[in-house]
Amino acid sequence: MTRSTTTPVRAKHNVTKRLPNKSAAVKPVLSKALHPRNAHQQGYDFAALIRAMPVLATFVRPNPYGNPSIDFADPKAVKSLNTALLLSEYHISDWDIPEGYLCPPVPGRVDYIHYIADLLAVKGKVIKGTRIRGLDIGTGANGIYPLLGIQTYGWQFVASDIDSISINNVAKIAQNNPNIATKLQLRLQYQPEHIFKGIIAPDERFDVTLCNPPFHRSLAEASMGSLRKTNNLAKSQQQKHGQQSKKLIAGNTQPTLNFGGQKAELWCEGGEQQFLANMITQSHEYANQVLWFTSLISKSENLKPCYQLLKQVNAVEVKTIEMTQGNKVTRILAWSFLTPTLRQKWATLRS
Repeated sequence: MTRSTTTPVRAKHNVTKRLPNKSAAVKPVLSKALHPRNAHQQGYDFAALIRAMPVLATFVRPNPYGNPSIDFADPKAVKSLNTALLLSEYHISDWDIPEGYLCPPVPGRVDYIHYIADLLAVKGKVIKGTRIRGLDIGTGANGIYPLLGIQTYGWQFVASDIDSISINNVAKIAQNNPNIATKLQLRLQYQPEHIFKGIIAPDERFDVTLCNPPFHRSLAEASMGSLRKTNNLAKSQQQKHGQQSKKLIAGNTQPTLNFGGQKAELWCEGGEQQFLANMITQSHEYANQVLWFTSLISKSENLKPCYQLLKQVNAVEVKTIEMTQGNKVTRILAWSFLTPTLRQKWATLRS
């Protein structure tokens, strides 16, 4: 494998590889904070959020340092915070999700969008407006990526999911936000074994695809993960607030997750690794219709098999972008089947 001569999206945050030559060590440099354009770098302005959505005040309490915060173990509080954030910062009205569906953390989700904007930039200039067309695979009931991409950069999106309740809920959100409705198409995937087939039409082109794959391999694994997260939150509260939170740890036998999540959102057969393998394999069929395929990768050990498979399917270029939110590190894996010359031509035709 030879090193890519293209300029990385942000040199401190990603590694570029060109395949399918001999592989080389991948040593990305971790970022220390959210993306520079992320509006949430300084935390939450609860005063502004409450002004935008007064009901949020019901959940806001001083933390041990005397600063306003919420109980992040409370699903209603987290949902209320999200609703206020999307209204105040992104002008998205009437955002809501059905009970039990995934409630995503906005700062981390918009980081993905910002790094994708860097990936698609031309000569360092971020592209805004409807010239960019994205496809969100598994949009969920929250529809967070197309909503943020439309409101932050004015891009167009197609959003797909195998769950009709999710699609209908995002449609309802779009109906309440005319600017979003004009830039968003929703498509139900009737064949769950397919990721792109039945969604990308023969004559369609997308600048980028996005995805947050199901993390777990089974419902049992997802439930245990939810239980661990709940207990970790409770332990953190115990350290801050004393003995009162011990009751939550001792009595928590039914796993509930503050961010929720349904089957298709949290788990699939084979978990994240198998989902990524399927996506990479199937992406080759649409090599000339998509400029960049991308996906989040939660588990670092899943990167190596992805690199190996991308080599097998003759991906021309691969980028790994690392994102940090607090102590959590996630990665965006991006790959293209187009040569640098063809990608440059794509950008020229787009403009």
